[in-house]
Amino acid sequence: MSIQSITHVEFHCADADKTAAGLCADFGFVLEEQTREDQTREGQTCGDHTREDHTCGALTSTGPGAGPHGVRTVRLRQAGIRLHLVSAADPAHPVARFVAAHGDGIGVIALGCTDPQAALERAERHGARVLDRAGGLVAGFGDVALRFVADTKADPAPAQPATGALLDALDHAAICVPAGELAPAVRFCEAALGLHRIFGEYIEVGEQAMDSSVVQSASGEVTFTLIEPDTTRRPGQIDTFLADNEGAGVQHLAFRTGDIATAVRTIRDRGVEFLTTPGAYYDALAERFGTTAIPVDTLRELDVLVDQDHGGQLFQIFLRSTHPRRTYFLELIERQGAGTFGTANIKALYEAVERQNATASV
Repeated sequence: MSIQSITHVEFHCADADKTAAGLCADFGFVLEEQTREDQTREGQTCGDHTREDHTCGALTSTGPGAGPHGVRTVRLRQAGIRLHLVSAADPAHPVARFVAAHGDGIGVIALGCTDPQAALERAERHGARVLDRAGGLVAGFGDVALRFVADTKADPAPAQPATGALLDALDHAAICVPAGELAPAVRFCEAALGLHRIFGEYIEVGEQAMDSSVVQSASGEVTFTLIEPDTTRRPGQIDTFLADNEGAGVQHLAFRTGDIATAVRTIRDRGVEFLTTPGAYYDALAERFGTTAIPVDTLRELDVLVDQDHGGQLFQIFLRSTHPRRTYFLELIERQGAGTFGTANIKALYEAVERQNATASV
């Protein structure tokens, strides 16, 4: 029954077509069912459309009309990343209810298993609430559900030209839970999902603090970073997320890339904004790490952060949230041997988000 991978994530949103247009234009995603060659021949490459041109049938893999209950699904992919964007016109539909409660966000994480039925039964034995037995769906973290499906990691991926492969895989999902729920969430992941806790850290940022644990599958392909606020300290960004999201949820997805410098330059040139980092951070890098695999001048130019562990270095950058509630955002990460998660950069991230929020409130 072991969980092997995250086959896809289901993003619940108010307008699946519009969301797809942004992901295609900004990040190079394409429709899952078609190769780039087919789309180009038919004039249907998502990246050829602007966000305003989101009504075109090329952006839906379920046809030009919505399905039952006004449900619209758009399936996108890039290398090993699969995103299913779902919107529903019926306000009573679970997707519409999710969006009303939390805004656009990750509603389902699909876990690829060697035996989905056995995985569901194990989760249920360990207390998971079954939401849809036929669909392999159980409650996960707050309103974020988990879906057990057959592992498709070994399926051959459609060939993509180098210009379309900015991103390679889903590196991890960061999930915020209310204070007091971190330990139960870790136990749930271990007992119900068969994941293992591989890392934990209590992080202080000024008068704020949070506790975190990282759980991972034996395959290394499923990684959740679980975070709870320390409510004995001054309220911080995790408290704000939980309040604005109205409960637990996925704070960000991290997409892995083999060339973060090219990815950041390309995506930034398309109008996407990233969080900035004070110059003093880069002034101290030589003392912290000595030589970095990516030159410090390049990191400074692109606002990319660096961390190091016994296996090597990792480079990461966080995108500025465009969510109306400023909850959900994305991260890009390049690993050059490192297996950790840049916890030494949490303070830099927090400071960058604080600056973003201060600017937004002016």
